[in-house]
Amino acid sequence: MQSRDPKKSHRSVLSRILLFVRNFLKYPAMQGSLIPSSHFLVNGMLRQVDWEKARLLVEFGPGVGTMTREILRRMHEDAMLVTIELNAEFVHFLQDEISDPRLRVVHASAAEVLRILRDLNFSRADYIISSLPYTAMGNEIRKEIMQESLRVLSAEGSLLFFQYTKAILPTLRASFSSVRQEFELLNFPPALIFNCTP
Repeated sequence: MQSRDPKKSHRSVLSRILLFVRNFLKYPAMQGSLIPSSHFLVNGMLRQVDWEKARLLVEFGPGVGTMTREILRRMHEDAMLVTIELNAEFVHFLQDEISDPRLRVVHASAAEVLRILRDLNFSRADYIISSLPYTAMGNEIRKEIMQESLRVLSAEGSLLFFQYTKAILPTLRASFSSVRQEFELLNFPPALIFNCTP
């Protein structure tokens, strides 16, 4: 059972925010935002998941675990979550801060998701939940991540992610049969939520 010590909880939240801000200042293009996602944005993303059916979820760019914690809270007890993070500091933070047997934290690029799932003896993902700043990436790596996402998603799976502009829409429409959008005003900055299915 998790500790309810309010002082410890406050220190944990503060350490997450400071780590996030420090890494944004070091690698602004990798994070895309100065502060973690609001709970409104997290809820907007995760309400699109069918938690009863989802058994394998993949998270790209978990950062300090804002989305990760909420995914684990909502996940079925038999489900698994594989988080893929390129920033070693975030990887160590997640491994130290979150203790859940359903979680696998992998230090790698999202472009390696197919290999990662095979190495872990997992097959198709029901959902990929991404916090990656796609519009800040080079065209080649963005295309590679999208192609790999398509390869690992089940036929009825979804890629869920948010961005701050619609610039990625042409890439999405060229890759996915269905692309739905929502707008979340209660985030800084306001964000677009995309739900893409193969």
